[in-house]
Amino acid sequence: MILAKVTGNVVSTHKNKELIGEKLLIVHPIDLEGNLIGNKDMIAIDQIDSGIGDVVLVTKEGDAVQQILGHANAPVNTIIVSVVDNIDLINEV
Repeated sequence: MILAKVTGNVVSTHKNKELIGEKLLIVHPIDLEGNLIGNKDMIAIDQIDSGIGDVVLVTKEGDAVQQILGHANAPVNTIIVSVVDNIDLINEV
């Protein structure tokens, strides 16, 4: 899983028929402090109603996406699986 921040929406007038009705968002990987990592945005399906500015967990693995969608027909390998409310780190010595 990847910790990421939602940075934008994808608006499309034409889609693969398996993606019709699916919300697509742009996500960018972040570190534990919320800083953007690298320069690679990803497009992810959102079925949990997250929005721009939200910190989310993303899975980028085709089998998991197929199980969540309930079929293997969509050309997708990235999906948002949860919104992260907070991150608590415990430093053990």
